[in-house]
Amino acid sequence: MASTRYLALLRGINVGGKNPVPMAALREVFEAAGHAEVSTYIQSGNVLFRSPRTGPVLEQEIEASLQERFGVPLVVVVRSLRQLRTVVEKAPPGFGTRPDLFHSDAIFLRSPLTPAQAMTVVRGREGVDEAWAANGVLYFQRLSAERTKSRMGQIIGTPEYKLMTIRSWKTTTKLLELMQA
Repeated sequence: MASTRYLALLRGINVGGKNPVPMAALREVFEAAGHAEVSTYIQSGNVLFRSPRTGPVLEQEIEASLQERFGVPLVVVVRSLRQLRTVVEKAPPGFGTRPDLFHSDAIFLRSPLTPAQAMTVVRGREGVDEAWAANGVLYFQRLSAERTKSRMGQIIGTPEYKLMTIRSWKTTTKLLELMQA
């Protein structure tokens, strides 16, 4: 059976000592579930793997496996290689190309959250923040020199935030590079 290359983005692990998950144990969970070519990238919950199953089913299965193993409910966003390539290729013009000037992030959305719904809680501050919506992702950038004035932190605690996971643009492009290797 043919398999597809996927990326699982786990929300809220190994952040500030909360929900500690060792990467070796994370890989074991994926391998025990029958996924192949499992690898992780940095400690923030990025798992690359192959599977013959599809995205929405994978999210539910992975979440159940992780809760069983670690005893904590975790939100998982799964993207195929094709989907992640589209996220990078369809970024707004110039997005992420000026790390000296802007902090740039990809905010990945978990169904049923839509980009339109997510944009209702991602409010930028004029002259500091900018956000763009696309299919399954928001692009968010803030002026580095003014980042303490950013409204990015205001999304935390909203119901919508529970269906989002954020990666820096540098991490996002590195994940694509790793998936394509």
